[in-house]
Amino acid sequence: MVYYFTSNTVSPAAFIYVGKDKVENEELIKFGWEEDVWFHVDKLSSAHIYLRMNEGDSWEAIPEPLLVDLGQLTKANSIEGNKKDNVTVIYTPWSNLKKDGSMAVGQVSFKDPKKVKRILVPQRENPIVNRLNKTRVEKFPDLYTEREEKLKAMRKRDHAAKLERKKEEARIAQERKEKKWQKDHAYDELFQGPDLEEANNQNRGEDWEDDFM
Repeated sequence: MVYYFTSNTVSPAAFIYVGKDKVENEELIKFGWEEDVWFHVDKLSSAHIYLRMNEGDSWEAIPEPLLVDLGQLTKANSIEGNKKDNVTVIYTPWSNLKKDGSMAVGQVSFKDPKKVKRILVPQRENPIVNRLNKTRVEKFPDLYTEREEKLKAMRKRDHAAKLERKKEEARIAQERKEKKWQKDHAYDELFQGPDLEEANNQNRGEDWEDDFM
């Protein structure tokens, strides 16, 4: 089971999801998206919270009100962390998560520790947690299929973009070719005046001088 939440502190509203337990967390780790940002209470057991950003948004520029929501939700979903003040929540892109066979279920490390950010959550803010909990929806998604459909859509979009680029390159090449032809033949008409036979005096009859009388 996966819990889905909505934060309306930003527009469009932010999409957040949480694994029910450590087994579900394994699935979320495995089938995350490039747009996902992972949140967890530092050095304490907690749920794995994910923010799914819009394509093109930077995980390093998450708006402050949304970070507050995510910090509160992460703290609230930690049995020990929920009871403490001044809890540190860490977050990093899903793509920076590292998992190998030696790790326990639900455990992760990081490929690049420098890509891990921290926020301090001084205390639980019940109005925020209650607001988020009112948006909670429980689902049993097929994470593998969702990811495959996402990747398929991306490949289709990238293929269409590639074809469009080729079409534009061909148009530009043709345009350059036409401009070059025009440049190379710009003076052609200047040398195509009267018929050369008519302009050549040597081919005129004996009375050609009469033309000037």
